[in-house]
Formats: sequence, structure tokens, C-alpha cells
Amino acid sequence: MDLAADLAAVSVRSLGDVRSAAEALRDIALRLGDFRVAVCDNIASKQTMLDADGNVLASEVFGWTGENERWWADSRLALSSPIPRACRYESEPFWVNAQGFRTRQPNRYLDQIGLENFEKRALTKVAIVIPIHLPFGQIGAVSYNCKDKLREDLSAEYEAHADYLGIVTHRFVAGYVKAHRTRQWLPSDCQLTKREVECLRWASIGKTDKEISLILSRSHATVRFHIQNAGEKLDAVNRSQTIFKAAQLGYLGAAA
Repeated sequence: MDLAADLAAVSVRSLGDVRSAAEALRDIALRLGDFRVAVCDNIASKQTMLDADGNVLASEVFGWTGENERWWADSRLALSSPIPRACRYESEPFWVNAQGFRTRQPNRYLDQIGLENFEKRALTKVAIVIPIHLPFGQIGAVSYNCKDKLREDLSAEYEAHADYLGIVTHRFVAGYVKAHRTRQWLPSDCQLTKREVECLRWASIGKTDKEISLILSRSHATVRFHIQNAGEKLDAVNRSQTIFKAAQLGYLGAAA
């Protein structure tokens, strides 16, 4: 395996690169494990992935053309399938079948995801999955599905190839997203102060300005000033959007 060559092949620098990069990813999957690739760049979006000419990559490149294989046309999958749901809680490659999720390190959140009727809900019997966590809170989900429909165990392929697949997959999806992003949702180079972040963190878990002032031993007016100032920096129209944009930029994080 030549990682440098594969990374170059799947890199997307412009819309014109999308088709050839997708074909390279498809060929890598076939070479490593005779996998079929299902790629979603944004599990929160109904729009499927397209090449520069508007062709659907899922069918045109990755070969999902069967009567019951149009997974990319079913926007309900992001909510009903356990695979994209798991990608909200895990950032490293994992493999999954009806018996459970297998990860490098334990993840208690995955243990709580129901896997009943797995094959019907996930549209696969077994898969290696690469979660793609991108800037601004965007999450992609890419599954490598075994062509052998009788296979239920990908532990050997996972140990041998999951990390490699993770690297090339992230390169492809990240490049695709950058090439297609035309609208700037957040201000450039926005830097919040320590006090602004402290106030927003408490606000994000439902604390009022008065409560935050007591917690931080600051006046009510000072807390309000910091939150309003953060909102101006983030070009937010209200308190809720200020918190949302700060979270997208990674200022707030999640509680341990």
C-alpha cells in the first residue's frame, strides 16, 4: 500500500477533481477488502453528493444502482439507521453488525444505541464505518460494506485496514466539502475572550445572566456585556445563535 499515492488520488482541490477522487476511493475499497462504499458528507443534509456535472456519486461511481439500494435518496436514514447515529458519538473508525459496535476504545454511548432489525435499518449486514467530523459541527458517515452478503464479521479487515481507510476517507470527504462550500456561515478568525467563553458555557447549559453572575462573582451587567460582545463578534442575531455559533467553533465543548 502506498499511502502518499492514495492520498493524492483521493484529494479534492476543486469541483473538477470530485469524480476522479471518488473513483480512486472506490478502487481503494475494492483493493483492500472488496468493499462497496457508501459516502455521506453531511448526515444533517438531504442533498446527496454530486460530481461537477451534477451526477450522483452513489450510483454513478459507487455502484448503488439496485432497486432497493437507493440509500442516498432516503433522508430518514440519518435518524433511523444506527450507523449515522453512531457517528454522532464516535470519531474513530469502528465496525458494526447486529451484535454490536466494535471500537478501538470503549464508548458507552454506542452501547446505548439499539440494534434491533439492524440489517433492515442499516441496509447492510456488516460494515466498517468511518465517522467524519468536520469544522462547524458537520458530520459525515462513510461505510465500507462487504460485498459477500453472508459475511457478518469484519474484525480481520478492521484490524488490517480501518486506520488506512480512515485517513484516505477523511481526505476525500473534507476536500469534497471545501470544494462545494460557497457560503460563509461564520465570521473569519473570530477570537473570543476567556470571560466571554466562560459566560457562554454557563449560558449553554441554561443558566440565566443572574445565575452566571453569582457563579462567576461578576455583576449582572458584566455578564450581559460579555455575552453581547461575543454575539457581535460572531455576527449572531440573538443569544441562542451566539451559543450555537460558539459551539460550532469549538469554544464550548461538551461536559466530561
